[in-house]
Amino acid sequence: MARSAIASAGAQARWAKADPSREQLPKAVCGSKEKPLVIGDISIPAYVLEDERRVLTVSGMSEGLSMAKGGSEVPGLNRFELFIARDRLRPFISEELADRISSPIVFVTPTGAKAYGYEADVLVELCEAVLKMREAGKLQKQQERIAQRCEILVRGLARVGIIALVDEATGYQEIRTRNALSKILEAYISKELLPWAQRFPLQFYEEIYRLHGWTLNPASRAKPAYVGRLTNALVYERLPEGVLAELRSQNPVDPETGRRRFKHHQFLTENIGNPHLEKHLAKVIGLMQASDTWGEFKRMFRKVFKVQDEGQRVRGTVRI
Repeated sequence: MARSAIASAGAQARWAKADPSREQLPKAVCGSKEKPLVIGDISIPAYVLEDERRVLTVSGMSEGLSMAKGGSEVPGLNRFELFIARDRLRPFISEELADRISSPIVFVTPTGAKAYGYEADVLVELCEAVLKMREAGKLQKQQERIAQRCEILVRGLARVGIIALVDEATGYQEIRTRNALSKILEAYISKELLPWAQRFPLQFYEEIYRLHGWTLNPASRAKPAYVGRLTNALVYERLPEGVLAELRSQNPVDPETGRRRFKHHQFLTENIGNPHLEKHLAKVIGLMQASDTWGEFKRMFRKVFKVQDEGQRVRGTVRI
């Protein structure tokens, strides 16, 4: 039996066997097809797993390298295992790399889909092997396209890598984070206190009270402290990270009255902060109107706004 046929048969058996239930699979904590790793004109879906492994999808890697599609029922299978099984490339592939390629990681994406991937450094090692093969004059004509893609990836990764290393060595990564927060706050926090305006429609409170089975007095502005905490959790906590902390700093609680002198939205900018607030409010109200119970609303809210689990506190406010 030819080496490629042996590799294909073995791989098919391994992939078919390595198919545990989704509950047993490692889960990705972030990443999506919509926001892939982009290097030059190459896009590859990337994820970070619970154990902090950085993973690239098998199908994304094979498409990124312009590999011809194989005949396997599992996307991407033959394109890698059969590729490295070729006699011309085999001398350039370490046993460790061959083992990793033959044992893809099966994981669950944040959307609940099952996916196959390799740790990100597998892509780097494979590209380096292909380029060494080209340098040795062992590359076939139909493999030139793959080598060109490998060169784009290696060069792009080198540029990104040196920037990351300089940032780490100089401590700039911390400054970069602070600068990013400063830009967000500049966009959202007004330099001048805005006059009071009705930003929270009565519907917002009507729906909160309806879903809790409470009676609302429309004529009264006074609300229980719990409603204020809910407002933070449902609305202000959904603004970019750091905005609510700055609002609390600018608008502290008066120690004598136990209340804040102003409404948080009076400190938001007219062009970005308050429009974001109002659009978000409309979404929340829509979810509440579509719900018959508070529990049903919470489930939809968590799903839409990516709150991870039922017991999670939304940045330390109340349970949502």
